[in-house]
Amino acid sequence: MRRAVCPGSFDPVTNGHLDIIGRASRLFDEVIVGVLINQSKQGLFSVDERIDMLREVTSCYPNVRVESFRGLLVDFCRAQRAEVLIKGLRAVSDFDYELQMAQMNIGLAGVETLFMPTNPLYSFLSSSLVKDVAKWGGDVSAHVPDLVVRHLRERLGAPPEG
Repeated sequence: MRRAVCPGSFDPVTNGHLDIIGRASRLFDEVIVGVLINQSKQGLFSVDERIDMLREVTSCYPNVRVESFRGLLVDFCRAQRAEVLIKGLRAVSDFDYELQMAQMNIGLAGVETLFMPTNPLYSFLSSSLVKDVAKWGGDVSAHVPDLVVRHLRERLGAPPEG
């Protein structure tokens, strides 16, 4: 079975993430979306909330499952019996960082990294940017699933007065 891991914090999941997950689901028998638990960083959404949102928005892909992990990504890959990581690249600056990580992962555990160029529609998109725009009342509905829009509105409420 060809199994791959698509890791990230997904705080929140964006249409760019979903594009990479959907494309990976056509290439592999199983794609495991790995949600990083980073206790030194406070996210807008809890890990459980992120997992719930991801499970709902990826439910159209029968070969995608969502799990959380902490620690080294290669250890998670070993535990999942996945030999490939899927990483979306938005720009050259992403490649510089991701190449170092890929070289470390192959050296540590023989885990290969497949880089997928992001659809140009999503090349500027990041979870941080979505949160910033939503915090100030901007419309992010073109960049995240409807479910995420609702969760952002519930979490952030009305934008602060300027």
